[in-house]
This record gives sequence, C-alpha cells and structure tokens, in this order.
Amino acid sequence: MEEISVEDPRYPELLRQIQYPPRSVFCLGAPPRSDEPAVAIVGTRKATPEGRLFARRLAKELSRAGLSIVSGLAIGIDGAAHEGALDGGGRTVAVLASGLDNIYPRAHEGLAKRIIESGGGVLSEYPPGTLPLQHRFLDRNRIIAGLALATVIVEAPEHSGALATARYAAESGRDVMVVPGAAGHPNYAGSHMLLRAGARLIASAGDVLEDIEIALQNCGFGPIKVDKATEEPGAEDGAIIGALKAHGPLTIDKLAELVNLETHIVLERLTYLMLRGRVAETQGRYNIKR
Repeated sequence: MEEISVEDPRYPELLRQIQYPPRSVFCLGAPPRSDEPAVAIVGTRKATPEGRLFARRLAKELSRAGLSIVSGLAIGIDGAAHEGALDGGGRTVAVLASGLDNIYPRAHEGLAKRIIESGGGVLSEYPPGTLPLQHRFLDRNRIIAGLALATVIVEAPEHSGALATARYAAESGRDVMVVPGAAGHPNYAGSHMLLRAGARLIASAGDVLEDIEIALQNCGFGPIKVDKATEEPGAEDGAIIGALKAHGPLTIDKLAELVNLETHIVLERLTYLMLRGRVAETQGRYNIKR
C-alpha cells in the first residue's frame, strides 16, 4: 500500500481538478494514470439481471476501446462494471469508503485481488483502520466521479447513491450519461430524473465514446474507437427476433428454450434490443416493439 499526496506528480490530474480533492489517496496495486482516460460506471446494489449484464458488457466494450473503468466495488452494478473491464482485458479502479485493510464488501475481496493482479488498483482517501460508515460512501462518490471523464448511470432508484455520483460529475463539468429503462420500474426512477434534468441518454459503448469525444480532445487524449462488431446485431439477436415474431410474447425461459441459448445470453441480448427500440417488455414477457 502506498500513500500519494496531492502534490505528488502521480496524483491523478482529473481528481486534482475537482472542488474538494482528497489531500492524499491510499492505493493498493497501480494508481490511476493521468495519461489513461477513464469512465465511471455506477448504479444500484439491488440491480436486475439485465442491468448487471448491460453494465458488464458496456464496461467490457469500453475497456477494449482503451478506456479505464472506475467504480465502487459494491454488489450489483459496480461489481458488474469491474468484471466487464477485466473481461475486456483492461484496467479498472475500485474506490472504497473504508481503509484498504478493510475491503468492503467482504464478498468482493476476491474481485479486489483480481483487479490488482490485472494491473488495476483499489483506492481510498481513508487511512488503514477506517470503517465503511454510511456518510463515507457519499464522500467517496466524488472521487469516483472525479477520476473519470464521464459517469454512466445504470439503474438508479430514486434515492440511489449513484445520483450523488452524477451530481459530483456534473459539478465538476464532466459528462453524465444514463441508460434508460422501463417506465414505472423503481430501479429507473432516479435514472429518468437525471434524463429529465438533461443527462445524456446512452444505449451502447459507441454512444459513450461519441459523447465524450470533445472531452477526450480537451484533455489531450487521442481518438478512441470502439469495435463496432461488438455492437451490431448478430446471429443471436436474429434468432431472438425471429422467435418473438413467430411466437411472441414470450418469457425469458421460453425464449431461451426456443433459440437454444443460455438464459444469461438471452437476457444480455434482450437488454441490447430493448435499448435499441427493437423489443419491449410487458409483465415479464417480451415481444417485438410495435
């Protein structure tokens, strides 16, 4: 573990620019690099399977495009974002609300170890021995937002801590992006509030990269392009659309049986198709959007 003060040249430049940067940060593994652009992906701990899969896929594609992924190591969307970054072979940074001798949540100690072993880092403004008290989670959210050019919100209920991360990002002049969801679903109440307030709607890694292009240029980063092949509808999407046209509306289990795919793959592709306006969900059944 090392402590990096705000005067240290290794201190992340984007974090130094926020209103209240921590005087120092403690780090296990590699500290965030000022020459590597990062995007934060955050959301609710009580995420839906679709939300977790979308966050993981988004992080994977952004990681493959050369972006570092920042999140809070929490259960739900945060953990999925870190996993996706690791899937993509990129770096990810986890920001904790406790001392680094107390990895929280305990269930993600193994994930924290993998992050470090893959070349990423686990970061905190708190010295060893600090407990993860509730107010510290809100404070650490400003660091998550401060390390990133943009913050992406995936599933935020009305009182989600992710909304505080979005507020800190906006106050620092960083982009706030939101993945939309089903009208009336409690996991999207806060997300839709952000959209009404002017946050950018995104449905893919390509949307994120398109929207941060100016920020990348202003910070001196070169052009970054996502692999479009990962975003274009493929054989799996075609099979799902064909089954829905022939037999819809269908439950996920029935759809997975018809197209002979694992349920988690069907969930992932349905999320993509819903965000692209191709598929709609009503009372747990999916159909072609009319």
